[in-house]
Amino acid sequence: MMKQRLLVMNGQKLLQHEINGEWKIDKISKAGEIRAGIYNIYLAKEAVKDEAIKYEGEIVHADIDFVYQKTGRDFIKHERGLFSELPVFGKNMMIRYNDKQASIQQLAARKTRKLTR
Repeated sequence: MMKQRLLVMNGQKLLQHEINGEWKIDKISKAGEIRAGIYNIYLAKEAVKDEAIKYEGEIVHADIDFVYQKTGRDFIKHERGLFSELPVFGKNMMIRYNDKQASIQQLAARKTRKLTR
């Protein structure tokens, strides 16, 4: 398995993979509403397709096979083919499974701290 991560900074999203301990850039695109940070998506766990389980968190990336969601400190990967429409990147979404289909629902905006004097 190839190690991949996202590096988000200055409004840009860099998709990287590791070769011999060095990170190489695969693709650069606009970050949109994704928060700045390093997202180690290679650590993502497979989503359990159980109706009783719901996944809440920010959608950070999608590739040909998977949609990646940051849920707290963890990453979950959902099979892309199970979505009728692709979730919006940078949005806080809830993903549930019904009859092996993924359904999405946008959640309220995440709370952020504002700096004041």
